[in-house]
Amino acid sequence: MSERSALVELANFIGRSPLASPDMTARNKALRGMTERMLPRQRRSVGDLLSVVMTLSARTRRMAQEPAHVEIDVFSPGGKRAIRMTLGE
Repeated sequence: MSERSALVELANFIGRSPLASPDMTARNKALRGMTERMLPRQRRSVGDLLSVVMTLSARTRRMAQEPAHVEIDVFSPGGKRAIRMTLGE
């Protein structure tokens, strides 16, 4: 297959795609079908649900906390400051 015919085929595919439809319902249906095909077909357990809830809870708790500011001072054996590093604002 030549490069030109591959480009023509791609252009025709995009033009006929339901995602290019002006109808929002058709676009949503096509997107829903694509996402359903990508999802694994295995059953989820209660433990999976619990881990998701705990992860979201921990992330929310961390986001609600004040940001941490860290200062590190490193001194040489002679007592002079070797490095001063500030992380945060």
